[in-house]
Amino acid sequence: MKVASPPTHDFVHKRTARCKPFALDHQQPRQRRRPAVIPSPLQRLAQACALSPTSSGEANPLPHDEERTSLIPQTLREMEEDVELQEHLTTLAAAGQQALTREERLKRQRSLDALGAPSFYATCKSRGVAPLRRAAARTLQLNIGLLCNQACSHCHVESSPRRTQEQASRAVVDRCLELLAEAATRGSAVTTLDITGGAPELNENFRYLVQRAAPLGVEIIDRCNLTVLLEPGQEDLVAFLAAHKVRIVASLPCYSASNVDAQRGRGVFERSIAALRALNAAGYGQPGSGLQLDLVYNPGGAFLAPPQAKLEAAYRSELGQAYGISFSRLLALNNMPIKRFADWLVRRGQLQAYMGTLVEAFNAEAGAALMCRDTVSVRWDGTVYDCDFNQQLDMAIMQQQQQPGEEAEAGSGAGASSRPLSIWDISSLKQLTGRPIRCDNHCYGCTAGSGSSCQGAVA
Repeated sequence: MKVASPPTHDFVHKRTARCKPFALDHQQPRQRRRPAVIPSPLQRLAQACALSPTSSGEANPLPHDEERTSLIPQTLREMEEDVELQEHLTTLAAAGQQALTREERLKRQRSLDALGAPSFYATCKSRGVAPLRRAAARTLQLNIGLLCNQACSHCHVESSPRRTQEQASRAVVDRCLELLAEAATRGSAVTTLDITGGAPELNENFRYLVQRAAPLGVEIIDRCNLTVLLEPGQEDLVAFLAAHKVRIVASLPCYSASNVDAQRGRGVFERSIAALRALNAAGYGQPGSGLQLDLVYNPGGAFLAPPQAKLEAAYRSELGQAYGISFSRLLALNNMPIKRFADWLVRRGQLQAYMGTLVEAFNAEAGAALMCRDTVSVRWDGTVYDCDFNQQLDMAIMQQQQQPGEEAEAGSGAGASSRPLSIWDISSLKQLTGRPIRCDNHCYGCTAGSGSSCQGAVA
């Protein structure tokens, strides 16, 4: 199959066309169908707490403690108003998560079959990509829980305020700390603890994990949705993160309110700007501070992320001039065709076209740099995966792995006969080195265009 370059957009534009290049001629994912409503007191208070652009770029103070309001009631209300989401939840309750996950995979496979596209493993092999086996682990990524104060339309983990049960226990956190300590003692390649969710800060063990991981000498990443910094009870969170030199990787899929709010919920952009200003005031994103603040972009429709460097320049210009905000780096990610985004594609009849876009834009250099090669992903219950996407599709690393040459079957689980591997089944992350990586049709999302990983573009 001929490989085409990913679609790109021109980022030299006027601010009056703010963020249009990100979604040119494309719809926003899961446009929320709801009747017109009069702003509630909660909405008005959220707007009052948010910050507006100032000509000087000077940040206003964060809301006083007594003025803080949670985003959760508004998110729950929007979930109730979202017709598509309610239909999905009804189907989920009737069929169960495993059945829906299997059906989602079949829909992706039917799309690839209709396109005449080979399996992901076969494409990698034919394009000369190195065998899909694990290298020495460099990153331990822990999804500490699915509870979130938002319910974003693109969320591949389907987080929301309703996900209160899927939370990492103290025992899970302690076992991850033991594995990190073992790696530090033996001088292994593990350099990073990547904490994700949900909104990881809402887990009761989040600060405990950060405090005990800091002395181990690893870089600690907090994948932050920004609005959690303004939640009641999190008044000292910015100071806590700064004190432990936690690197913040923050979601901001655009620099305009309309695009962000369409994807993440009403009023989220204003709260995000308030949070970014608070982080800047604490030194985050400021040269020489040692406090790294990275922003994350993901597309607002069925198209690939634009070139990361050009997009970063646009973000710096817009956020700097309009809001006086600075940051360290921009990470551009492709939307993976799974979970909520897959549902959005299917409802609009765009799944096959999007899968075709991913296959046509396959980049062998991205295949060589796949994050699953050196990242160990741990679910909130301690189950071990090759990556966060496999985690959401329940494609765990199995205790009995495929024999050499059987990686092509890894996606469906064929040949992996034992139970999923957990953090209590291993004494060292080194035990995972050399194991075959489980891959499937969704993996094309990580090799399209400039590639996509939790650290942004890879090629």
